[in-house]
Amino acid sequence: MIKRSISFFFAFVLCVGLSFGQKQPKYIFYLIGDGMGLNQVQAAEVFLASQQNKNSTVPMVFSTFPYATHATSHSLSHGVTDSGAGGTALAVGYKTKNGVIGMDSAGVKAYESIAYKAKKKGMKVGITTSVSIDHATPASFFANQKDRDMYYEIGQDIIKSNFDFFAGAGFLKPETNAKGEKVAPLIPQLEKAGYTMLYGMNDFNKVKSGKNKLILMNNQGTSPVSLKFAIDQEANDMNLANITEAAIKTLSQGNQGFFLMVEGGKIDWACHANDGAAAIQEVLDFNKAVQKAYDFYQKHPEETLIIVTADHETGGMGVGNGGSTLRINNIKNQKISQEALSTKINELREKNNSASWEQVKALLSDQTGLWNNVKVSEKEEKEIFAAYEKSFVNHQNETAKSLYANNDKIASLAINALNKVSSISWASGSHSAAYIPVYAIGVGAENFSHKMDNVDIPRTLGKVAGWEF
Repeated sequence: MIKRSISFFFAFVLCVGLSFGQKQPKYIFYLIGDGMGLNQVQAAEVFLASQQNKNSTVPMVFSTFPYATHATSHSLSHGVTDSGAGGTALAVGYKTKNGVIGMDSAGVKAYESIAYKAKKKGMKVGITTSVSIDHATPASFFANQKDRDMYYEIGQDIIKSNFDFFAGAGFLKPETNAKGEKVAPLIPQLEKAGYTMLYGMNDFNKVKSGKNKLILMNNQGTSPVSLKFAIDQEANDMNLANITEAAIKTLSQGNQGFFLMVEGGKIDWACHANDGAAAIQEVLDFNKAVQKAYDFYQKHPEETLIIVTADHETGGMGVGNGGSTLRINNIKNQKISQEALSTKINELREKNNSASWEQVKALLSDQTGLWNNVKVSEKEEKEIFAAYEKSFVNHQNETAKSLYANNDKIASLAINALNKVSSISWASGSHSAAYIPVYAIGVGAENFSHKMDNVDIPRTLGKVAGWEF
C-alpha cells in the first residue's frame, strides 16, 4: 500500500512537472517573406558582406535565430504553389488548390486559421502587410473565399474576424464585387463594425491609447496597391517596420497577449520582375520588421515566440551565374527599382520622344551605374540600344510584363544586364518549387528544427500554443 502511494505520488509529480514544462507563448510573431526562398536570404547576406569587402555572409537578424530549417511549399493542385494556396497552408494547416483562400479545393469548407484560434484563446490579433490588406497571403489569415481575386468579399471578411489591428497599403476593390458590380462601399462597413480608419503614421500617432480596433493604411493620395519598394522609399513614406512597430504598440495594450502576422509582400513583386537589387532591398526591409519583433522578444524572452518563413520562392533566384567570383557588390549601383526606372524613361519620352541615345544612356548610367561604374558587354549594349531605337527613333514602345508590373523594355534590359554582372541569375518570372526557409526563437522554438512541409508550420505552432486542430 505504501509502495503504491509512493508510485502514485511520483507519477503525480511527473505529470505536474511536464505540464509546467510545456510553457505556452503569450506573444507570437509570425513573419512571412512572400517569395523569399533560401537564395533570396543568401543574396541579401552576401550583399551585406560585400559592403564590408568580405568574401562571406553577414547574417540578418532572423538567420541568427537558434533554430532553422527548410520546408516544402507545393499546393494540393500543383507542384508550384501560388500565394493563395501557400498563404492558406501557412494560416490554416491544410493544403488547398491554387487560387483559394482559407477553404478546401472545392471552395465549400471554410478552414479556421491560427489567427482565429488565437482570438478564441483571448489573444489580440494583428494582420499586416506591405501590399494591400486584401491580398492573398494576409487574406488567408482572416478570410474564407473560393477565389483570391474576390477582393471586396475578402475585405468584408474583416468584419467577421473582429481582429484588433490590420495594416497595409489599402484595399484593391472597396466598391466593386467579384461580379464587377458596384456595391456598398467597404470602408463605411468597416467603420460601422467598430474599426477606426487611419491613413499614414501621422494618423496613427494621434490615436489615443486604448482605442479599439484599428485599420492602418497608406497615406491618403498614395497607392492602395502596395507600399513603395524599399529601394524607392523616402523618409516620409510608410514602411513595413513602421507598421510592425504600430502593431506591437496597439496589440500590447492590455495584458492578454497577442498574435501578429507580418508579411513582406514585395519581395515577391521584385522577384517576379527579376529585379535583383530591389529584391535584396526588400529582404533587408523585411529584416527591419523582424528586428522590431526581436526587440520585443528581448524584453519578454520567456513569453515570446518568433517564427520567420515564406509562402514560396519566386523567380528561381541564383547567387552565382558562372564564375567562381561573386560580384554582387555591383548591385549597389542601382538606385531605384526597375518600376521606378521605367517611370523615369517614360517621363523622358513624354518630354522628348526623340531623345538621343546618349541622353537615354546617361539616364541609365545615373540610376544603375552601367557604363560609368559597371562594364556592359557588347551583346547587352546592342540589345539595350535596339530597344532604345525601337522606342525613341521608331516610336514603337515595348514593355516587359511581369505579374505585378508592365515595365519599359529598356529598363528591363538594363536591370537584366546589371543582374548578370552582379552574379545574379533567374530561372523565370514566376514562382518555383524551391525550399522555403523556417527560423524560430523563443518559447517552443525547438520544435522547428527538422525538415517540414508548409502545413507543418502552423500545426506545430498550434501544438506549442495549445490550440486545437
